[in-house]
Amino acid sequence: MMPINFMVIKILSLTSLAFIVAILLTPALTHFLYKYRLGKNIRNSGSTPIFSKLHEKKSGTPTMGGVLIWFTALILALVFFWISQLWPHSYLAAFNFLTRPETYLPLGALVASALVGLLDDWFNVTRQGGGKGGGLNVKHRLVIYTLIALFGAWWFYFKLDWDVVRVPFVGLFSMGWWFIPFFVFVIVSTAFSVNEADGLDGLAGGIVLAAFATYGTIAFMQGSYNLAAFCGVISGGLLAFLWFNINPARFFMGDTGAMSLGVSLGIVAMLTGYPLLLPIIGFLLLIESLSVIIQLLSKKIRKKKVFLSAPIHHHFEAKGWSEPKIVMRFWIISGVTAVIGLILAIIDLGLW
Repeated sequence: MMPINFMVIKILSLTSLAFIVAILLTPALTHFLYKYRLGKNIRNSGSTPIFSKLHEKKSGTPTMGGVLIWFTALILALVFFWISQLWPHSYLAAFNFLTRPETYLPLGALVASALVGLLDDWFNVTRQGGGKGGGLNVKHRLVIYTLIALFGAWWFYFKLDWDVVRVPFVGLFSMGWWFIPFFVFVIVSTAFSVNEADGLDGLAGGIVLAAFATYGTIAFMQGSYNLAAFCGVISGGLLAFLWFNINPARFFMGDTGAMSLGVSLGIVAMLTGYPLLLPIIGFLLLIESLSVIIQLLSKKIRKKKVFLSAPIHHHFEAKGWSEPKIVMRFWIISGVTAVIGLILAIIDLGLW
């Protein structure tokens, strides 16, 4: 076991390296997206008149920018893994963070869901699929989320022999086979929530960055240093992505980013044993999803809307708030709730 000081250096170095690599990859990605005109189609239907009017100027902005995040994580994971195999006693080999107990599943799920999201983005660009304006519809997405989550649940339950959840201030709770549906619910709801939050320049990226940084800190406190390094790499990639995604965005995250980040965030929460803190750490993800559910139920039952537009960030946009104002305030809220979640984890772990 390496000394803890080295682990701090390892995690911070990988985070910084991810930022640098992603920044360096951006010109090539931008050139590719603009050259082949892989722009997002903004749905323009009678069912979403407010949304369509607010975002019609963004139609054609390149999507698939989330490739920058997961591809950077994949590159660094494979490079340092290969170094550890070829030169196991070298200094750089110690920077390998790809291990079966901690990072095989979150990285594998990140890449797998990213590729599915990439296909969804392609459908949107080419106006294919069952969604309005192109792309997969909600039902198809939920099916895909569920299939990925079922594989993750199988890995936890049978490969890692894991069926426990930490209940803050109570202790570990063994769920038996109920762990499988609970796992699926966490992954699907998180993936859905991140996708709903990806509606304004920089919004989803900032919210998810706070969540990954917090869970990375929790993993570090638990001694899961490779999982913490994975969260650091994702955070570094997100910082680089946000550099180009803040208003006015050079490119959008796309489903290849939102889907993969949502799935992997849910898995990271499960690996730390703190999925029950996710509604606090990712508070605005919960609010975004609830606003959509409330809006749909109200329109179906009461035949009227609760919000001017949903998710809730579009409601504030429709009320006249500028896009940067909404994003900045949502970032502040995300930072505060993430810190609250971290404090609860520290108290629960007895580290205060």
